Amino acid sequence: MSAAETRRIFFAVWLAPEAAQAMHRTAVLAQQGCGGRAMRPETLHVTLAFLGDVSPAQLAVATAIADGIEGKEFFLTLDRLGYWKHNRILWAGADSPPLLALADVLSSGLRTDGFSIDNRPFAPHVTLLRDARCPNTPQLSTAVNWPVREFVLAESRRGAAGSHYEILGRWRLS
Repeated sequence: MSAAETRRIFFAVWLAPEAAQAMHRTAVLAQQGCGGRAMRPETLHVTLAFLGDVSPAQLAVATAIADGIEGKEFFLTLDRLGYWKHNRILWAGADSPPLLALADVLSSGLRTDGFSIDNRPFAPHVTLLRDARCPNTPQLSTAVNWPVREFVLAESRRGAAGSHYEILGRWRLS
């Protein structure tokens, strides 16, 4: 199957606009000591499951799996910054049992239907800086939280200005 026939897909929780602006300000401040490229506020999200390049038929299966997921609204709090030296990413992280449960049920359903989902433990995070070189991991001055009321299916398209994301579907949490 050619690249033109597939789409690069992932499930995610998008940051609410106020949370995205606060995290973007954190990224811009961290850039002073780490360099790198700050992610645009409208792109900030927590990936729940990355599917990669999928066919139209696989996209339909993934959508059907999401249709069967029931979850409750919850608050998500980003309360720390971390740095992955190996891929030069500064991130904001969270410990959230409801987020972990949502990612787990989604990934389990996807694996059951034949999707190859990363087997590493889920590490909930929002990428703030790419190509960063942080001699010391900055501290997060204020935790950022918002109510998570939905998860989405998004398509990633790479461009000269970075990735562009298009939301293909939304699933409400009750």
